[in-house]
Amino acid sequence: MRVLTIDLGGTFVKVMASGAAEPRRAPSGKTMGPTGMIAAIRQLAGDWQYDTVAFGYPGVVRDNRPLLDPNNLAPGWVEFDYERALDRPVRIINDAAMQALGSYEGGRMLFLGLGTGLGSALVIDKVVHGMELSQLPYKEGRRFGDFLARRGMERLGMAGWQEVVAEAVSLLQHALCAEYVVLGGGNVRHLDRLPPHTRIGANVNAFRGGFRLWLDPEVRV
Repeated sequence: MRVLTIDLGGTFVKVMASGAAEPRRAPSGKTMGPTGMIAAIRQLAGDWQYDTVAFGYPGVVRDNRPLLDPNNLAPGWVEFDYERALDRPVRIINDAAMQALGSYEGGRMLFLGLGTGLGSALVIDKVVHGMELSQLPYKEGRRFGDFLARRGMERLGMAGWQEVVAEAVSLLQHALCAEYVVLGGGNVRHLDRLPPHTRIGANVNAFRGGFRLWLDPEVRV
């Protein structure tokens, strides 16, 4: 089975097919709706052969459907027929959950994506649980996303943000009984030190997670 993986973000939509040498990308942003994404994918992946599609969506997904439109893209994602537009079977998963699945090395793993927002997922014995830890109350009347996402870095400054990341990662690891934590997202590069039992994930793991979604029969979402 040949799989095309789509990783949709607020800045770029990125694609990679199983067996391809490297991913390809096109700009996304507030003017891109699902029809625009499909047009970009057809251009990016037009010379690739694939049988199925894995779609990492930047929002809550349930029963293989987006529940809400993303804040940083144009509307129209919830009711869109992806299988008809792509003419392939499509499995949809939260984008953080897809990267978590690609980063997974067994046991009980917590994934935190430190980017524009805070992505989160828990993987236990190849069962992937998409989470919304960004919305969980933390301290000072604010939520975890207010501290760990980019807006937290801008408000706290780099040193303060690094300190709160170490504190929050340790707290969440213990609260969720995770054996280890994988940190992804563009802002992870700003960390001078990693908390114990923590490692940095690679962006390419999002595509690996999309492939696993179709190719590993033990994976459950």
